[in-house]
Amino acid sequence: MYKKLYLIALFPLCVSFGVNAQDYDYNPSRTAILLVDPYNDFLSEGGLLYAMSKETLDANNAIENMKNLVTAARAAGLKIIYVPHHQSREGDKTGWKFGRGTSGVFKAGTWAAEYHPDLQMQPGDIEARQHWQSSGFANTDLDFLLKQHGLDHVVLAGMRANTCIESTARYAVELGYHTTMLTDAVGAFNMREMEAAVEIDYPVISHNVLSTGEFIDLLN
Repeated sequence: MYKKLYLIALFPLCVSFGVNAQDYDYNPSRTAILLVDPYNDFLSEGGLLYAMSKETLDANNAIENMKNLVTAARAAGLKIIYVPHHQSREGDKTGWKFGRGTSGVFKAGTWAAEYHPDLQMQPGDIEARQHWQSSGFANTDLDFLLKQHGLDHVVLAGMRANTCIESTARYAVELGYHTTMLTDAVGAFNMREMEAAVEIDYPVISHNVLSTGEFIDLLN
């Protein structure tokens, strides 16, 4: 069901953007895909953030890679955990001392805050509580859900590469999870953000950096 990828893991070697890949086993009973913020506002034409995201989504073939990732992971018995950003409501940050972030996007109860049509939840998937800022762990039940399902390996995909993906990965490592970053199942607002995240930050943050295809190959 799972096997090893034999690549030397000195820093940094080449996958899609030139990062490190390690020799490691991914046991489906211990591994979860964290699919972060796959909202229409990011991923679908007409979304408020789509025009900014489109260049990197197209360059990475990111939506297709996310779709292939969750399809292969479900078939292999991995748990898919959706990690959604807070869905905005009028006045929901009124009175905040240091409010900032994405007010006005991912509007609750609208198409904008629905998941992309190709990335809908399926029976057996889990949805964590919504995060207010970047980390999918901060002030949510994500850590609890992972522990209750005996999961100690996480593989991250979704939006955006340099914000919520990075923040969630950093938090995962701090909490003791084996953390894998995917180079081409993510998007950002421009290629500079993408390249900085994938080339510089991902190898420093995580235990392993792979392309989607490389990770899927480990599940076959």
